[in-house]
Amino acid sequence: MKKTKYILIKIFYVVLALVIIWQASFLIKFKSNSQFGVTFSAMQAKDLNLPWKEVYLATLDDLNAKIIRIPVYWDEVEKNQGAYDFTELDWQLQEAQKRNAKIILAIGQRVPRWPECHRPEWVSVQSKSDQDKALLSYLKIVIERYKVNPALEMWQVENEPFLNVFGDCPVGDKDLLVQEINTVKTLDQDHQVLITDSGELSTWLRTAKLGDEFGFSVYRSVGSLFGKLTYNHIIPPLFYKFKAWMTGKYSDKIFVSELQAEPWTKKGILHTSVEDQNKSFDYAQFEKNIAFSKDLGVPRVYMWGVEWWYWKKIQGDASFWNLAKKQFN
Repeated sequence: MKKTKYILIKIFYVVLALVIIWQASFLIKFKSNSQFGVTFSAMQAKDLNLPWKEVYLATLDDLNAKIIRIPVYWDEVEKNQGAYDFTELDWQLQEAQKRNAKIILAIGQRVPRWPECHRPEWVSVQSKSDQDKALLSYLKIVIERYKVNPALEMWQVENEPFLNVFGDCPVGDKDLLVQEINTVKTLDQDHQVLITDSGELSTWLRTAKLGDEFGFSVYRSVGSLFGKLTYNHIIPPLFYKFKAWMTGKYSDKIFVSELQAEPWTKKGILHTSVEDQNKSFDYAQFEKNIAFSKDLGVPRVYMWGVEWWYWKKIQGDASFWNLAKKQFN
């Protein structure tokens, strides 16, 4: 009995020591002058019943965002096989060029915004081999069109391609991903390739070395089986720095490709009450996320949720928009 009690006491003190060390690690910060940008999705703006061009121009002119990540949705660009529509994308890059803003184009079948997988319907009835050929053919068309565009800064190939626990996409295919990356590099030697991964749900070991640059998402308040889960006192900046070290990536080659700056909802913004939105993600959490991102020691941070900030603004709450605006000026 005494021996059991002694072992339990030892376990208690070991666990206590580990908790203290882990919490002390929050004191280690990696300050840098991070440049802030946004991910902009015309599709998301439309889903919020917003005039998407108005939101985009406000992002450029009012927020003064100079670095923007734009998803290229295959199911919108090539709704019918072999017929391409680049009208919206051409306009976005044209407006960015006028303001000397730089664009990351996210291409592939899995790109930002739910349901993550954006393949045209006509692809789903094809064999796996034909699907892959169609994807590579589509990528070639997009790359050839925009590789000489002055606003283009780099290509992002797929989005968190191996994050199979989230999104409606086929299981990550590394061989296909490598073919996509090689397609970009063969057709365009002037722009680097960005690969992204989850900041919290991945080790980065499968992804970080595949591209020239590496981006990771940072989420601090998410939904779970047990309700809202907040990472504010669970995951320190050192967590991300350690993973970067494990993959051999230096700080100037990694950045936050997606900083949570909107609520995590199950039914979408328009089907979630403002009260529940605030429970998921409020102004205080936005402040915390921005402050945390500045402690990561990365050169740039792309915030996620600009369409929601604008939606909040026209609903009468400009606080999120104004807080974001401070990061650009």
